[in-house]
Amino acid sequence: MVMMIWGLVTWWYTDGWRQCWLRFQEGLDATLDYFSISLLMKTLFAPYRQISAGNVRGPLDVQLRAFFDRLVSRFVGTVVRLIMVVVGSVTIFLSMVMGGLFLLFWGLAPILPVIGFLLFIIGWLPWNS
Repeated sequence: MVMMIWGLVTWWYTDGWRQCWLRFQEGLDATLDYFSISLLMKTLFAPYRQISAGNVRGPLDVQLRAFFDRLVSRFVGTVVRLIMVVVGSVTIFLSMVMGGLFLLFWGLAPILPVIGFLLFIIGWLPWNS
């Protein structure tokens, strides 16, 4: 019995914690890859979905229309990319915080029943404090 408990505690604080850390890293890498903030910043002023009029030759009114089409496409692209940068930054931050809390909880989880038992022995109740 003692060997089983010792084996569990040994695994918990070595391989188990390492596996949790690797899962946290993989999840964070997937989130970083999904939002790809560096790529969004590089293409911040690019036309939205590559919709653009290209080089247009012809009368002045046709060239002005193409210019404003490109301008609107770049404005829409900038707004969409800025929203994605903000949403991605918030998601990455929350992923880091939640992952850090999970890793902290992983380290404390085996100790919590002992703490609860000790609090039970001394008669402490959270609603009577």
